[in-house]
Amino acid sequence: MVRWLLTVAVLVVLIVAVGGITRLTESGLSITQWKPLTGAIPPLTDAQWQAEFDRYKQIPQYLDVNGPAGMTLAQYKFIYFWEWFHRLLARTIGLVFALPLAWFWFKRTIPGGYKPRLLALLALGGLQGVVGWWMVSSGLSAEALDRVSHFRLAAHLLVALFTLGGLVWTALDLKAMERGEQRARLTGFGAVALGMLALQLFMGAMVAGLRAGYVAGAGWWSWDAWPLMQGSFFPEGVEWARGFFSSLVNDPYLTHFIHRWWAWAVVAVLVVMGRKLKARHERLVSVAVHCAFGTQVLLGIFTVWSGVTLWIAVAHQLCGALLVAATVWGAHALGRRG
Repeated sequence: MVRWLLTVAVLVVLIVAVGGITRLTESGLSITQWKPLTGAIPPLTDAQWQAEFDRYKQIPQYLDVNGPAGMTLAQYKFIYFWEWFHRLLARTIGLVFALPLAWFWFKRTIPGGYKPRLLALLALGGLQGVVGWWMVSSGLSAEALDRVSHFRLAAHLLVALFTLGGLVWTALDLKAMERGEQRARLTGFGAVALGMLALQLFMGAMVAGLRAGYVAGAGWWSWDAWPLMQGSFFPEGVEWARGFFSSLVNDPYLTHFIHRWWAWAVVAVLVVMGRKLKARHERLVSVAVHCAFGTQVLLGIFTVWSGVTLWIAVAHQLCGALLVAATVWGAHALGRRG
């Protein structure tokens, strides 16, 4: 069962990366209908492709952006592919989780006390699909902007990462049980570390949804883009008219500023976590935590310097998922003591 859960966790990391590609290529609104079963089959004929394209032509993203730019059917097929692949991968994850779960349940091999947790993880997977369509629908109405709601995008990402954390924690508990050890408990420090990381991930989703990665400027090794923002420590252009809290989640300059500097608070607490993981059997966990946050910080800087180059930005999102897994591993290791 441990391998099964870790396999699902790897697939969740993969879909987070594919979700990043979908967002950065502006592909998320290319499929305007939610068909949980029949949607797994893409258009197969020219007529079906044209019908899908015609539906896409009715939404604001096409009317305001891609239509005036002269989008062709071939260009539409490119963005359609990434959204279709994203949804296909989501369906695959559902099957890879649900079918073995049903088998283990039938064979009565699920350890005592784990059925509710596994059902909760299954429910989170279903919720993720609902939240995903809720997100997409925010960009389809006539009153919408040319993109989805950044709040709904954040909810979509955080549900995925919370599910990833649950998968990793449960797999680690089952592995500990195989060794005859007790389940880990979430310590106060572990909760603080995970909570601070969750806030950073939320702000990262705000940055992505508001396209705030572009507001700092760009240029390799340019200090004006990082650590400064367009040549200033605190960015100019923040809209304060609706108050601080509204600006915090709606203004691209402020969300970007908070995201890049709150990262160092997260780094500090993860360094402390690494120092706490000093027993011989915990060294690998500590190395994983340090490597994950170190790589993530560098990728964040490179993303800004590159002007949000696709492959670097996707790597940043992928590493964010790996950082979640590593931090959960560290919190779990701390919770096994005593």
